[in-house]
Amino acid sequence: MSFWKHFHHPLAAMVLLRVTLAVLLLFHGWAKITGGIAGIEALVVKAGLSAFLAYGVFIGEVIAPLLLLVGLCVVPAALLIAVNMLVALVLVHGPHWLQISKSGGWALELQAFFLITALVVAMSHSRSK
Repeated sequence: MSFWKHFHHPLAAMVLLRVTLAVLLLFHGWAKITGGIAGIEALVVKAGLSAFLAYGVFIGEVIAPLLLLVGLCVVPAALLIAVNMLVALVLVHGPHWLQISKSGGWALELQAFFLITALVVAMSHSRSK
């Protein structure tokens, strides 16, 4: 038997990816819990949108990751995170699309990774029978 067969656990891999996405996003959400969303409200209003939409960031960085963490409403929660990341890429990181970081990576690689990971989690979650 091949040594590598022991590493083939797709369900465990998806749980690991889902939990990792949730925990890493909760670190961003913690700033909204402790510091509020005033900075986000200012960005949303500056973009000509309703300040109420800033609460979407709270939902996308706190509520949705908590749902992912416990495995409830996984697909909607992951899609909320993906939408949250798209909005962040447009509103907050618009000027950074072509920037390279000091370490040589794309300046938006973390945001892109969160977005793609959320889409992968949403697309690969299997429903219970």
